[in-house]
Amino acid sequence: MTQKNLDVVGIGNAIIDALAHVEVDFLKNNLPADVQPYAMTLITETQADEIYGSLKNCTIMPGGSAANSIASFAALGGRAGYIGKVANDQLGQIFTHDFRALGIEFHTKPLEGGPATARCMSMITPDAQRTMCTYLGASVVFDEKDVDEALIARANLTYLEGYLFDDQRAKAAYTRAAELTHRHGGRIALSLSDPFCVHRHREDFLQLIHDHVDVLFANEEEMKVLLGSSDVDAAHAEIAKYCDIAVVTLGKNGSQIISNGEKYQIAVVEPTKLVDTTGAGDAYAAGFLYGLSQGQNLAECGRMGSQSAARIIAHIGARPTGEMS
Repeated sequence: MTQKNLDVVGIGNAIIDALAHVEVDFLKNNLPADVQPYAMTLITETQADEIYGSLKNCTIMPGGSAANSIASFAALGGRAGYIGKVANDQLGQIFTHDFRALGIEFHTKPLEGGPATARCMSMITPDAQRTMCTYLGASVVFDEKDVDEALIARANLTYLEGYLFDDQRAKAAYTRAAELTHRHGGRIALSLSDPFCVHRHREDFLQLIHDHVDVLFANEEEMKVLLGSSDVDAAHAEIAKYCDIAVVTLGKNGSQIISNGEKYQIAVVEPTKLVDTTGAGDAYAAGFLYGLSQGQNLAECGRMGSQSAARIIAHIGARPTGEMS
């Protein structure tokens, strides 16, 4: 059997984030009519160019949901790898250099001659809420050939993000990744990522969870949509029958974990200051999975997730600003 010298490998949309503080009026005046404030909306390359051109004093950094989690996981001291598609362009080179500089193994072959590297304009209003407009570009040109079996075989856990699940090729790639993970003795974790994703692919998510997922992450709204219930507790209890560990984040009310019929209520960890909620769920997953990789009990894993999220929302952006341990 291949030596397990990685804790986790993440798979997801490889994106460059452009972060900027804006006033509420900016959202009213500069977003396309079909973009809903305080949510994530997929946009065209033309729309991306227009929004980006209207932003001032942007902070540019590599992003993507699973990518953010993996960066936070590495900052905690975990051994990590990542699989995701960028183009062979300047933004793709920035993404690759950044990940390798963090000590994360990233070997996915860049796309040649296709769409540009994906980017997300994340606009943060004074209440610390964010509106995300995402051009997916090269990130979704991802299929089974991009699933790196050698990397997965070395990891104890493979972590999938829901955002990438929007394309049929990616769905097939996720099934392939899950099968390889279990074949090599690892576990599968999945983040549902956004209610938007669950609305579009509810049945496929349920099938993936039932057949392959060992650890599930969702927020309140995602869990309700997934099970078609207005009661998050009932939905959580139902989905926990499908996987070993089911985690629901509850915003200011902390989080809740169900495993083997046992329920753990985890208190929120207050940030030193609230600056930007972008990536709170990604950071929570990183902290939780790091605790799991270190053999911590589930209550401690939840506490570590809450602590990781509190650190992220105390500064702009969804990436750690240094070692988090």
